[in-house]
Amino acid sequence: MTSTSSERAVRPARAACPVPASALYDVPGPKAIARHRLYGVLALLAVTALVGWIVYMLFHTGQFTHDKWMAFEYRGVQDLLLRGLRNTLEAFAWTVLFALPFGALFAAGRLSDHRVVRWFSTLVVEFFRAMPLLVMIFFIFVALKVQPLWALVAGLTLYNGSVLAEVFRAGVLAVPAGQREAAFALGMRKTQVMTYILVPQANRAMLPAIISQLVVALKDTSLGFLITYEEFLHAGKLIATNLDYDLPFIPVVLVITPVYIGMCLLLSWLARWVESRSRRRSRAARRSRRRAWCWGYPRSRSSSGPAWGESGAARGCVPDGSPGNHSVGWDWTGDPKVCL
Repeated sequence: MTSTSSERAVRPARAACPVPASALYDVPGPKAIARHRLYGVLALLAVTALVGWIVYMLFHTGQFTHDKWMAFEYRGVQDLLLRGLRNTLEAFAWTVLFALPFGALFAAGRLSDHRVVRWFSTLVVEFFRAMPLLVMIFFIFVALKVQPLWALVAGLTLYNGSVLAEVFRAGVLAVPAGQREAAFALGMRKTQVMTYILVPQANRAMLPAIISQLVVALKDTSLGFLITYEEFLHAGKLIATNLDYDLPFIPVVLVITPVYIGMCLLLSWLARWVESRSRRRSRAARRSRRRAWCWGYPRSRSSSGPAWGESGAARGCVPDGSPGNHSVGWDWTGDPKVCL
């Protein structure tokens, strides 16, 4: 036996790559992995076959003929679609402008210490959150004789603002209770606690839910065509039901759908950009502030535990739990926190 073969004989076998365990299911073995890959291939083939069948049926029924797409060559049709898209974005912009303050206001009301304010805010939020959106839009448009744009905006604001109020309230309540209690122990007022401690920490957790609700509001602007508001879907309906263009329903759907999807993807990209920028700012704050910064509290010289001032308020700790010299400051994520 050669030296190379002897080294191979005594060389320990290379350990396989560890597979992370899960509490929900067992780690799949070689047969399970092969079976999962087979399922994936079969699912891919099924989806491909379905898409191919849909494309074949579209060609078979003549949906890609020149007569069906001839309408989009006219300048009037193009202007109609652009005007509808502009009206959709206008209704969405007004909805965002009103829904966010509405949600913040009633979320603060639901978190109020005053029982009457809390009950009134809860009644408003639960009522408009449970009311069907289309019913609200029709009621405002028919009963109150409001213009189509403002009837649509009002309905979207009441519904989406109520949902956002619950998102804001849940985000604030998700912050550890110790932060609120320590801030009150330091003598901060409730407005200061909400502004400087709770809301900055809740923003990052609330951002995905806020963007998701804004996407819902953008898609719900299509309900405006039911009250004759000339938004994007209403413009497509006028083109699709025109006999002069051979009823191009499928071509209109193929034009309008990617535009709605693109606007929703743009909102999602905006959310990811804001989140990534927040993370970059957090990393910069972590590099520049390894220890928490404080507002106007004297330093503690103790090295065995948290320091307490003459008023009994804790002077703080550093992020890793070791004794420090600050009371309220910025933690390693860049968010303001109360350290005890």
